[in-house]
Amino acid sequence: MDILASIPSPSSGELELGPFPLRGYAVCIIIGVFVAVWLGGRRWVARGGRPGTVADIAVWAVPFGLVGGRLYHVVTDYQLYFGEGRRPLDALKIWEGGLGIWGAVAFGALGAWIACRRRGIPLPAYADAVAPALAVAQAIGRWGNWFNQELYGRATDLPWAVEIDNGKHEGTFHPTFLYESLWCLGLAALVIWADRRFRLGHGRAFALYVAGYTAGRFWIEYLRIDPANEILGLRLNNWTSLLVFLAAVTYLVVSAKLRPGRETVVEPRRDGDEPARADAPQDGASGSDAAEDAGDAPRDEAGASDAGADSARK
Repeated sequence: MDILASIPSPSSGELELGPFPLRGYAVCIIIGVFVAVWLGGRRWVARGGRPGTVADIAVWAVPFGLVGGRLYHVVTDYQLYFGEGRRPLDALKIWEGGLGIWGAVAFGALGAWIACRRRGIPLPAYADAVAPALAVAQAIGRWGNWFNQELYGRATDLPWAVEIDNGKHEGTFHPTFLYESLWCLGLAALVIWADRRFRLGHGRAFALYVAGYTAGRFWIEYLRIDPANEILGLRLNNWTSLLVFLAAVTYLVVSAKLRPGRETVVEPRRDGDEPARADAPQDGASGSDAAEDAGDAPRDEAGASDAGADSARK
């Protein structure tokens, strides 16, 4: 094939910063976590929550997510670590890559649920706030696969093909890590727009994120050529994407009928605090959106809205 252009892969999976080499995979994950906490925190405050709450809950959710992501990878690709000639202790080497998003989200949600329960916060409201932040974190984290020369697809001579020379394959291939990164960025924008436009609540913004991600993961997974367990000719992750997509869409439809609207309180107040409400304008909302939010605020005994009363006190 005549290659007009391509994306070179790093010669090493490590970043040399003085005497302390850092694994590129780990750096991408860490950056993704920090960006997700920042964006999720802004959205949480916009919904009526307190600053710092997202970071506090992330202290539980992130470790649970890392453990769950690694467990899913090891269980579904057990042949890489167990059996003749394999080294089971390699299953602990998370810095070499191998995190299953399904296990990461499931266990991360468990950690978040524990933290939310301790603070009296409804998990669906928290999930809605952090949904696009998770997509952005995934977009950043996928570049860790570039450092490790993994997560690529079939051979191609497209100008954006990625160069691979990892001892298993050599040549230019579809950069499926890049496809997923771009898909996740677009998905984050979609969730933010839909949340502002339709005032999604009770976990529906999170369900939209899940449905959107699984739709993209299905076709991206179909391009990959790395060994994977298959069922009826489809990779396991394709089946997982399909089933999770159907579950997310079902939740969107049923939840919209059973619990329309958005939560009115997302975080219980403390002594001396103003009531925390979920009807504050979203991050970047326009003035008309803010006015609409104020009009939706509950009326006090004098008949004035909370928003009006706050303005009078100022």
